[in-house]
Amino acid sequence: MRIGELADRAGVTTRTLRYYESRGLLPARRGGNGYRTYDEDDLRALRQIRTLQDFGFDLEETRPFVECLRAGHPEGDSCPASLAVYRSKLAELDSLIGELSAVRDTVGAQLARAERAMDALAAEDDSAPRCELRE
Repeated sequence: MRIGELADRAGVTTRTLRYYESRGLLPARRGGNGYRTYDEDDLRALRQIRTLQDFGFDLEETRPFVECLRAGHPEGDSCPASLAVYRSKLAELDSLIGELSAVRDTVGAQLARAERAMDALAAEDDSAPRCELRE
């Protein structure tokens, strides 16, 4: 298939395909007429790249999966390099979850403190300034 058909079937632009080609993720095969040619294996690799990117993998992190597919592994993730990327991504995600959890705890503590302060002001004096939004 030619570049336009591959782009349509994969839901990407031809520019994206050329970029992937320049990065060595798609083969640079040309037919006798000089046009780029692709096959179903290229479509599978492209879908793998896009799926991984949807999960937050950067383009370079997809390389081991593409190479695993090209080596004949049907899912592209049963090679040692692919497994290493999975492990690395999980560690990165665990770290981000930890950071977000700490931020959530801080925001929760700030909210609790602010609510106590508001309650204390209201209990002291009914004439305390109101902080309600007005339109």
